[in-house]
Amino acid sequence: MSENTQRYLVTSALPYANGPLHVGQISGAYLPADIFVRYLRMRGEDVVYVCGTDDHGVPITLTAEREGKSPKEVVDFWWAHMKETFDRFGISFDNFSHTSTEIHAENTRHFYEKLKSGGYISEAESKQMYSATEGRFLPDRYVEGTCPVCGYKEARGDQCDNCGSWYEAYELIEPHSKITGGPVEVRETTHLYFDLPKFSERLTEYISGQEHWRTSVKNFILGFINAGLEKRPITRDISWGVPVPEPSFEDKRFYVWFDAHIGYISSTMEWAERIGEPDKWREYWQEPDTKMIHFIGKDNTVFHTTMWPAQLMGVAEGGEEPYALPYDVPANEFMNLEVPVEGERRAMQMSTSRNLAVWLHEALDKFPADPLRFYLASTLPETADVNFSWRDFQGRVNSELIGNLGNYVNRVLSFVGKYFDGELKRPENLPDGALAAFSDFKEIEARYESRMLDERPREALSELLAMGRSANRFFDASAPWKTRKEDMELTGANLYVCCAMLGSIAYHASPYVPDAMERLRTFFDGPMERITDLDLPDSYGTSGAKPLFARIEDEEIEAADEKLARAVRGE
Repeated sequence: MSENTQRYLVTSALPYANGPLHVGQISGAYLPADIFVRYLRMRGEDVVYVCGTDDHGVPITLTAEREGKSPKEVVDFWWAHMKETFDRFGISFDNFSHTSTEIHAENTRHFYEKLKSGGYISEAESKQMYSATEGRFLPDRYVEGTCPVCGYKEARGDQCDNCGSWYEAYELIEPHSKITGGPVEVRETTHLYFDLPKFSERLTEYISGQEHWRTSVKNFILGFINAGLEKRPITRDISWGVPVPEPSFEDKRFYVWFDAHIGYISSTMEWAERIGEPDKWREYWQEPDTKMIHFIGKDNTVFHTTMWPAQLMGVAEGGEEPYALPYDVPANEFMNLEVPVEGERRAMQMSTSRNLAVWLHEALDKFPADPLRFYLASTLPETADVNFSWRDFQGRVNSELIGNLGNYVNRVLSFVGKYFDGELKRPENLPDGALAAFSDFKEIEARYESRMLDERPREALSELLAMGRSANRFFDASAPWKTRKEDMELTGANLYVCCAMLGSIAYHASPYVPDAMERLRTFFDGPMERITDLDLPDSYGTSGAKPLFARIEDEEIEAADEKLARAVRGE
């Protein structure tokens, strides 16, 4: 790594391998991370981006029981499905793993043994829900009820999807079995616990020092810690998961929230093995100058900012195995749906059980990845909940992606191709207004970079659109359709400037619409880089230019809206 290069380890939350991906998940943890990572790569930073499926969550066993399959069959199918969907959407992981691999089981056991030797693991009786009808203890995700904090009536047995509160299943109001719908009762069982309270002071000091964290995330977690941390169970009465290396716990497995985060390390190890440098993972996890960034949805905030850093702190004690702590945890809010219902458009929560969601693989069957990436990037829930709307998708793609950026590319290259035989030589002197236009671009580029490095790609996209507007203003002011009749030398000089700005737009657009920018390279001959860094080339050229994007038509949106309306009607 060069002296001026920063090392990054970027992760996205591990999705449960029990169903397809929807746009809410993509907007929360995957697209913002991918845009950020693509930008870092363009800058020449040292970055590794890892993810994988969470194979051990109770949602896996629920799906397996419902479908009459083994958990392994379920996770293998959905891992392949997710991998294909991510690939189609252009999510550029360096490694996409499983948590059901042997290397992950070894890592989980290693973390357990280190934490146990440090005095952070204890055994205790605990209350757990038992179904007399089914004759078994029910893991938390097998239990539903009313949230004791906010009153949400479909709360899970470990955490509320509505308010994010973390609790034990027996604290639910009117709990019942998710499998049978029948009543459940509280019984005693023995589990292993992680002594999270022992890390309270260290966690408070660590989080208080993160001045770059989003204020909402930082304040929420400090309040959570100040309210008092509790020991967290790390085992469950379940047969699918990483076995516990204790003789009296043979019928139990590690709780998913103990082993899931360790999957980030396992995935990095797999990447290092694949590139033939098996110890290279240590550079990204055990060097203090690494910036480790976890992109997540807000429902995962508590675990990524308390449980996970505490595990890393505990394992790192003694100095033999130092671990970098998360540099940032940009937790995004939720995405809801705008659905046409009875002649009006209503915002509704996505419901996978009712098929009330925009599934990414189905959206990709109808539209190219780039317009979907652009729209979702323009509505990322960085600071507040947002709504996905097919009408808004059409409007933003047609007016901003095509009408602003795509239109500029088409205008410039069509003039260069038609009136200059596809090649523009560098003028001896830049025309009037060029330096002012470049200065404007440099200011926008600086804002874009600041937003991007703050992990706010939605705000950075607004700066990209500002570049497009600035470039279009220069093109309009130079009026090549007029000047070509009077002064071809001036027209060529102005179009040369336009090509320089086109290269900058392409550079900054690449993290958002990578497929289109790769196609642009096939018919635009010139550097795609910031105006700030640009050494004006001897020439710009174009050949065989084609529109980069296709307009979204009304009938396409009507069909997509009708599909959501049918889900609301239960059809």
